[in-house]
Amino acid sequence: MVTNPLGLDDSSGLTQPPSAGDIFVNKSFKALTAFFTWATILLLAYIVFKIGSEALPAVSKYGLEFLTSTTWDVNEGKFGILPEIWGTLYSSLLALGLGGFFGIAIAIFLTQDFLPYRVEMVLKNIIELLAAIPSVVYGLWGIFVLIPLLRPMCNFLNTNFGGIPFFSTSLSGPGMFPAALVLSIMILPTVAAISQDAFRAIPLKTKEAAFGMGTTRWEAILRVMIPTASGGIFGALVLGFGRALGETMALAMLIGNSNKISLSLFAPGNTLASLLALNFPEAGNHETSVLMYAACILLLITLLVNIAGAFIIAKTGSGGK
Repeated sequence: MVTNPLGLDDSSGLTQPPSAGDIFVNKSFKALTAFFTWATILLLAYIVFKIGSEALPAVSKYGLEFLTSTTWDVNEGKFGILPEIWGTLYSSLLALGLGGFFGIAIAIFLTQDFLPYRVEMVLKNIIELLAAIPSVVYGLWGIFVLIPLLRPMCNFLNTNFGGIPFFSTSLSGPGMFPAALVLSIMILPTVAAISQDAFRAIPLKTKEAAFGMGTTRWEAILRVMIPTASGGIFGALVLGFGRALGETMALAMLIGNSNKISLSLFAPGNTLASLLALNFPEAGNHETSVLMYAACILLLITLLVNIAGAFIIAKTGSGGK
């Protein structure tokens, strides 16, 4: 066994200079990662270019009126996606409110020593399995189980509190609330998993210091743990919101596909993703261009949400340092 002047065992070769093979592997790995990084960027650019080029005829013909009109009539050649923009944002925000709240609550419950370790792992795996359920199954469950279950309560609220805009219609079938509720369940595993990682990344000494100052468990969670993990929590909410914006099949089955704008939680609505999914199979050349225009708007909304989320996370992170 050879020992170097620092007393390190040199038999493993860790202190030897890199060989020609090591240098080749390192350079190859670096080149490979750079290739896939640029390939991803170029692929995204190609997708945007392709969709944008297909949408140009509709952009030049309809302009910004496409974003403010509420009429979608293929026979008359009138197209507007304001109700779809409203439905996309409304359903996603409702889902984010429900799924975000319960996702963060689940993350707290599974990381702050409320349960034995084995029970915690079982519940964690069950929640993560929710992400593996196909969206069409969620849609079927919503149609045959959730809507009949919600209808009596929703109609009661409409009958007794119909003067409130949120309860101004009855739930006769698919509607905004069932769609948002199912969507919140679909984004819950994402929010819960990333929030758990954010809480587990907090050093144990932080919690011990809070207890040393005389805080109760809930004071430590609310005043120390959540603010410390706020960057990761915001990241989880942004990813969950992005998932909600792009969800298609479950919403197409549950939201009602009505080209109307309404504050009522029980009224049918529509989203951009549902509009694209339901109209593309029968679209002609001109309607395809119009749908590509709508796809560009959905891409833009998603991009703005990610930029806003990155800005909030950066501010939150810098504020916590």
